[in-house]
Amino acid sequence: MLFIVSMNFTEQGIRNIKDAPKRAQAARELGKKMGVEIKQVYLTSGESDLVALIEAANGDAMAKFALAIGSLGFVRSRTARAWTSEEFQKIVSELP
Repeated sequence: MLFIVSMNFTEQGIRNIKDAPKRAQAARELGKKMGVEIKQVYLTSGESDLVALIEAANGDAMAKFALAIGSLGFVRSRTARAWTSEEFQKIVSELP
């Protein structure tokens, strides 16, 4: 399953921004242990500071990972399930 995660730095996260690359690597390692793969992370302008594309076996694995990362206090996140174009076509083809 593919998820799009929008993140914003907390005050603690922005105050320690120079450590962000180390935290990102630690998040990747934690994700692997939890069955979650961070495919890509983007620094963004606008409403979110970061956007990540993450693959997880299921929604429970993604929720656990998001809670674990959020509990560290450096970012707050919003997670959305994403469907590929192939998955979308399959869904549409099965409509009554």
